[in-house]
Parts: sequence; C-alpha cells; structure tokens
Amino acid sequence: MNQPATRRTLLATGAATLAVCCVGCGDDGDSSSAAASTSPGESSSASSGSGDGQALGSVGEIPEGGGKIFTAEKVVVTQPAKGEYKAFSAICTHQGCTLNKVADGTVDCPCHGSRFRISDGSVAHGPATEPLPAKEIMVHGNSIHLS
Repeated sequence: MNQPATRRTLLATGAATLAVCCVGCGDDGDSSSAAASTSPGESSSASSGSGDGQALGSVGEIPEGGGKIFTAEKVVVTQPAKGEYKAFSAICTHQGCTLNKVADGTVDCPCHGSRFRISDGSVAHGPATEPLPAKEIMVHGNSIHLS
C-alpha cells in the first residue's frame, strides 16, 4: 500500500534535487576573460606550428571588424582589427543559448538580447553579466585551427 509522504521524506528529496541542480550551475574554473589572439602565421598556443587542432576555416571567412560563428564547434572567431584573430565560446553566459549573429562589433544572443564585444568577449549589453570564455586558436597561413 502507498503511504503518504512524510515531511522528512519531502525535505530530503527536495534537498537532493537542489544539490543535483546546483552541480550543473557550478563554475567551470575558467575565470579568465582574456581572449586568445593571434596574427597570421602565429600561434596562440605552445604548439610546434604543425597545424594540429581542429580546422575551423580560413582567415578569408572572418571579416575585419566582424566574425563568424562555427555552430557545430560552438566557437565564434572574430577579427577586431586587420590580422588580429580572437576566439570565444559561442554559448551565451546568461542562459546557455547559442549565439547567432555577429554585427556592429558584437556577437549577439537571440534568446534574451545579450551582446558581447568582438574585441574581448566582454558584455556590451545584458542581461548577461559574465564575458564569453576565450578559446585558444592557431592561425597557420590562411587556416584557423582550434587548439
């Protein structure tokens, strides 16, 4: 037979559920807001320059003063100034939506309107309060690779 739940059972279940939810909201340990920046032929990591890493695309795909979102890789690559390439997570720090547009010097989130600067991933317009995490990229010739 089913017995009614006791207050103790309900509180224990609620506490366990809350603990599981909080684990998903934890800090990933990356407190850096600085972006990885490279120039053509340079590497932002300590690699040997052999072109290792996941290929994202070519430098010709990244407009100066703009950027491109690589949705499958969840990365946005920007070129704030000629020959300066930076990469950030393409996941909004507000509620985890995938960013969908690069325009007017910002990378934009379609869910709640947050915008992030292409130069450093910092918040240009909320509701997001945290910058986009930087991603390491390498530029070898005309190819951009995720480290």
